[in-house]
Amino acid sequence: MWRRLLSFVLIFSLVGGLVGAQNTYAAGSLTLYTPYTGLSVTPGETITYNVDVINNGSNIQNATFDVQNLPKGWEYTITSGGNNVKQLSIQPSSQQQIMLEVTVPLKVEKAEYNFDLTASANGGESTNLPILVNVSEKGTFKTELTTDQPNLEGSSDSNFSYTATLKNRTAEKQNYALNSQPPKGWNVEFKVDGKSVTSVSLEPNGSKDIDINITPAKNAKADTYQIPIKAATSSTSADLQIESVITGTYGLNLTTPTGKLSTDITAGGDKTIKFVVENSGSANLTNIKLSASAPPNWKTEFDTDTIQKLEAGQKTTVQATITAPDDTIAGDYVTTFTAGTAESSSDATFRISVETSTLWGFIGVLIILAVLGGLYYIFRKYGRR
Repeated sequence: MWRRLLSFVLIFSLVGGLVGAQNTYAAGSLTLYTPYTGLSVTPGETITYNVDVINNGSNIQNATFDVQNLPKGWEYTITSGGNNVKQLSIQPSSQQQIMLEVTVPLKVEKAEYNFDLTASANGGESTNLPILVNVSEKGTFKTELTTDQPNLEGSSDSNFSYTATLKNRTAEKQNYALNSQPPKGWNVEFKVDGKSVTSVSLEPNGSKDIDINITPAKNAKADTYQIPIKAATSSTSADLQIESVITGTYGLNLTTPTGKLSTDITAGGDKTIKFVVENSGSANLTNIKLSASAPPNWKTEFDTDTIQKLEAGQKTTVQATITAPDDTIAGDYVTTFTAGTAESSSDATFRISVETSTLWGFIGVLIILAVLGGLYYIFRKYGRR
């Protein structure tokens, strides 16, 4: 009997010791890990922590999560696999990942803030993951209107397209009116999601990309133009200054003083033609080359074959001399004159009528007279016989 009693006591003690050892081990078998435990943020931001929950034990652990010491006004969510979770089951010697999202309020002081993510194993002892958040600036209720590219360059017949980001950093929903003050003759259009708009509604801490399309005035002079953009409500507003640089349009026109593009010439002779070279664009032109494409064996020569500089809207006159070969057959011929730069060019196509030389006309008349004289002599001498 004493032996049975002693055996029972030993068995009970051993089982009790094993149970106690199991509970103690389970309580300390969870580990929480994330590499980014100290981040800097601005007011209104949401921080995301990917946290590994590691079960170091040999038994399944049911981990319950909580966030302690979170500052007043801050909010958090804990998810896993896209679902909000309060408790997660983890197999022995394995791990699961949870996502902790913490939202910093807009109204917050610049400071360092501490809180803890906790995990309790099977309702027992908990393990903590200390987290530090550095709020880099004092929270303010304001609107932001920004762009990464405020300066664009092009000609006056170009369209300038900017993308701005409007952010509502207030605690209330805002309906912003969009407006601009472009130079006279210019047009500004706002688009959101491809649609033209004049206003944008934003939730607290919401943001929206706005496309700003600007069309310059026709023949706008080469210059730098500032265009103020504003997004405003009755309580808040933001301004943005964008810049359009007009390099000018390039245009060249080649014609004659009268506009007539035809002339005549005698075979073997030459003809001088006056041309007007006009810079019809809004940008200056340099190194204007003059050339001609004439029929074979014809010659063309300019009094100047290069115009060094011609300012916008200005004109100049040049002369071209064209020479037809002696054996040119009478008829109409085409010669194309060209004025050109790297940016623009213009052609003037001339119709040239060729007449035979008057010398050959005189020679022809003399030959005819000689023939008639010869015939008359023959008739006089032999006609009586």
